[in-house]
Amino acid sequence: MIANNYDIERINEMLKELSPETITAVIAFIAYHADRERRHNKFVAETLAAEQEPDSIICDTAEEVMEAIRNWTEEVAEVNS
Repeated sequence: MIANNYDIERINEMLKELSPETITAVIAFIAYHADRERRHNKFVAETLAAEQEPDSIICDTAEEVMEAIRNWTEEVAEVNS
């Protein structure tokens, strides 16, 4: 999300009052959140793409997930033998 000019100006004014050590901490804080946002967006995109796959399996419980994994590994083993 791109902040509006007012927000950017406000942040710039606040940064002028901070010590170099605090600015370093702010940079690390922003970098952390930017990375989390990037990872989240990637996860959402991959999840939406996976939902469009015809091979997707919808599971309602953890047991169903484990059953699907077991069946898939058995299928792979049969194909590779």
